[in-house]
Amino acid sequence: MEKLRIAVLFGGCSPEHEVSLESAHAVLTHLDPARYEAIPVGITREGRWLLYRGPYDALPGDRWQAGDCLPAVLSPDRQTHGLLLLGEGPARPLRVDAAFPVLHGANGEDGTVQGLLALAGIPVVGCGVLSSALCMDKELSRRLAAAEGIPVAPWALFRAGEDSAPFQEACASLAWPRFVKPARAGSSFGVSRVTEPAGLLPALREALAYDDKVLVEEAVPGREVGCAVLGRGGDLFTGHPDEIELQGGFFDYTEKYHLVTSRIHTPARVEPGVEAAIQALARRVYRLLDCQGMARVDLFLRPEGTLVFHEVNTIPGFTAHSRYPAMMAAAGLPLPALLDRLIGEAVGL
Repeated sequence: MEKLRIAVLFGGCSPEHEVSLESAHAVLTHLDPARYEAIPVGITREGRWLLYRGPYDALPGDRWQAGDCLPAVLSPDRQTHGLLLLGEGPARPLRVDAAFPVLHGANGEDGTVQGLLALAGIPVVGCGVLSSALCMDKELSRRLAAAEGIPVAPWALFRAGEDSAPFQEACASLAWPRFVKPARAGSSFGVSRVTEPAGLLPALREALAYDDKVLVEEAVPGREVGCAVLGRGGDLFTGHPDEIELQGGFFDYTEKYHLVTSRIHTPARVEPGVEAAIQALARRVYRLLDCQGMARVDLFLRPEGTLVFHEVNTIPGFTAHSRYPAMMAAAGLPLPALLDRLIGEAVGL
């Protein structure tokens, strides 16, 4: 059987650039070399595309650009069906069978790269243009969820440059503490937990550094749980839900990637009936937002047992601490097999 050429896209113009490098390292080192020819394509913080031909261990720590790289671009021409390699004489085409974007945050997880791949006719691992854009936007995903009767935390929206009076009026009914967060960012960049009115304006300024649209929402009492979902349409596979245990504060960037004081329990410490309810709501949200391939659906479990929708991550992390592969492994799908399933979904195997 001929190997599939899989373009693994990593890096990107996003604050989550370094996280992407860690995730891409895990993906590249767990792809079965007997089945796939990996084509690593790094995107620098400045937006340059480079075919990377060096060792994978140079990715963590962002040392890869000093290695063997060749300028490249993804061609929207479907006859090319892949990359154009530059810098060594005339441009040379390099055909690929599918692309695996391991790009977290803006300019990678928000539908932009998915749109370019769709124009090129290249199958993509994970969600497409619409679902990527919807899930990246916390305002729009919450509006859709609420319209379908799925509980969401009370929230207010602030846009840069708009009159603050309607926003202040909407905030007046929100209980404390509150979370202030960019509407379109990940890894908790720009997120603040605010316990009193004096902290609201500084938190807004912090969030506006990452996006011109900011959500202020009530903190939901209870535990944060998540569920990994794989597949499309009616044929969905869910991992065992997980649970975040916090010692204080919230699950910020440091805790997400270093677990200094927090712990992640996989499976979650819940009764079987509650686990089934988490999986069912995760599948419902996944379908509602037109997800396909993969996504991690995050929820809150209130003390009385009800569930509240939080957000969806369409390109979840694949690092050593990442929740999506851990949930799938707990359900009997270790990382190499998970990658096989994801690529198979993309190319129709």
